[in-house]
Amino acid sequence: MEYLAGSPVRRRDEGLYFLAVMAGGLAVAMVDSSFNNFLAATWDISGLARSSLELPRELPGFLNAFVAALLAFLPGRRIGAFSFLLQALGIYLLASFSATFGHMTLWLFTYSLGLHLFLPLQQSIALELASSGAEGALLGKANALRNLAQIAGGAFVFIAFGFFKLSFAANFLLAALVFAAGALALFGMSRPARDKNAEALVFKRRYGLFYILSILYGTRKQLFITFAPWVIVSVYHKPTSIMAALYFAGGIAGVLFQPFIGRAVDKRGERFMLGLEALLLIPVCFFYGFAKIIFPEAIAFIIVCLCYVADSLLLSFSVARSVWMKKIAEKPGDIAPTLAMGVSIDHIFSIAVALLAGLLWDKFGYQWVFLAGAGIAVINFVATRFVRVPDASAVGPLTAVKTP
Repeated sequence: MEYLAGSPVRRRDEGLYFLAVMAGGLAVAMVDSSFNNFLAATWDISGLARSSLELPRELPGFLNAFVAALLAFLPGRRIGAFSFLLQALGIYLLASFSATFGHMTLWLFTYSLGLHLFLPLQQSIALELASSGAEGALLGKANALRNLAQIAGGAFVFIAFGFFKLSFAANFLLAALVFAAGALALFGMSRPARDKNAEALVFKRRYGLFYILSILYGTRKQLFITFAPWVIVSVYHKPTSIMAALYFAGGIAGVLFQPFIGRAVDKRGERFMLGLEALLLIPVCFFYGFAKIIFPEAIAFIIVCLCYVADSLLLSFSVARSVWMKKIAEKPGDIAPTLAMGVSIDHIFSIAVALLAGLLWDKFGYQWVFLAGAGIAVINFVATRFVRVPDASAVGPLTAVKTP
């Protein structure tokens, strides 16, 4: 649906969208910052049992494209509202009806299904709302607001549990209410006309490079999520408070810089920004792996902390991939299902990379994990050289892409 620039409907929809994004950021932070403590306090589980919970947490990411296809009879904004209701229901049931570990796992899967379902929708809804040429700016603003809400959620948990002894059940119930508020915001957005000819599940040769970039994103994302924190904890022997401080610093950096990243995508182009991310990731991976060998430990730790914050910002460059997807789409109905397929693909490879990198770490040392990460960054840079956008002189935004 195209909007007139500055129209009341457009402004209202943007406001409701930003409210939903902030509600999601706030509630997810309330859950994620207390979930491990909830497990430790409620069940005496082994490390293997804890790691096994990553399957119900990550499986919905793989299923994302297929679940989205089942809901394709609904507009994306209504699917977004449904995803928030799933998160609210899952975390409510987890808080109220987790008498057994099996029940808790089922509710965790429900919550994670809603969480992953919204990941591509946050981008596709923004692309619907944005004016042509301003997609990156709107996505950057949304990411910054989500970061700000996540900081607020972490601060709430710190204060509520530290000073007011809030229970886990009460915290999760409050998070469920915040998710429900986000669902109402998305449901309150105008309902765009649905393309009846749109395909529910899209996997086309035309988008092959997008899928390749999604695979590379999934592998580099896993380095940041799993192995960068593990270096700080296991190699530099830093406590949880240091990780919390780094999480906070990354959040503040995101609030400050993500709007600039989004505008840079619009001004410099997707090819430039995706290539820049790949190039910058190479020294980040190198210093993760070798700072302690090159520098005294105190200086090496400061460098690794700077790498961690920089790494969190580099993840935001992925908005360029979504904006590029909009520009190369054969038709508007391809955008949302292709973004959903990208999430499914990136989760397949991120889970596989986590297992392989863990074996590499154990057998050869952590340095080799990050050498492999630098190698992935080089491959990613080469792949970005094939990114092309439709000829600006061509008529229509969905003109076929020229191959390099």
